[in-house]
Amino acid sequence: MVAMLALNPGQVVSFDELIDEMWGEAPLKNARNALQANVKRMRKSLGELGLDDSDQGLVRTVDNGYVLNETEDALDAYRFLRTAERGAGLVNDRPQEAVGLLREALGMWRGPALLDASDGPRCRAVALRLDEQRKTAREDLISAQLQGGEAAVVIPELKQLLAQYPERERFSEQLMLALYRCGRQSEAIDIFHRTRKQLDRDLGLKPSRRLAHLYQAILTQDPSLQ
Repeated sequence: MVAMLALNPGQVVSFDELIDEMWGEAPLKNARNALQANVKRMRKSLGELGLDDSDQGLVRTVDNGYVLNETEDALDAYRFLRTAERGAGLVNDRPQEAVGLLREALGMWRGPALLDASDGPRCRAVALRLDEQRKTAREDLISAQLQGGEAAVVIPELKQLLAQYPERERFSEQLMLALYRCGRQSEAIDIFHRTRKQLDRDLGLKPSRRLAHLYQAILTQDPSLQ
């Protein structure tokens, strides 16, 4: 319930939405009473944390649901998204500043999104979206580091990330570029062929046009890669 309200700060989350999220296809006969009991327990827990647990406090009751009386700035998920977006926008022109912002954004994470509250369909969908944004922020951070001349620094991390997420071609692309800039052309070419085989075996796909172009550029030692 806290997660549902926090994902919609300042907005009404209806009784029906909460009931559907919490009990799904097997709603209780007295679901509205159960919902009110959960709200009472939630407010008590908030009070124990030193937060306003009154009916018009942090969690307000409205005609058809409940509202978390907070702004997006008070919630780490929204702060992460905004900070990561700012960092991504600076990767090409101000890479050092981008590195700082993206590290700040990623530093907000303490584990998988909504770890103990992702059983319902809405929370599950948001958790997947946030985890995807986290991976994208990692990619943006590495791009900023490459833009700032840190090719050798990112190679160990990229190898680990590619082993963890072999389907993400951007990690393959970044590792190929980092290896090439460190004078390890044959290793960069090997990463391409490993990625190509993995995509074909697991997904029946060919490498993206972007990855294929990078491969050709490495083969011809295109000066633009430096």
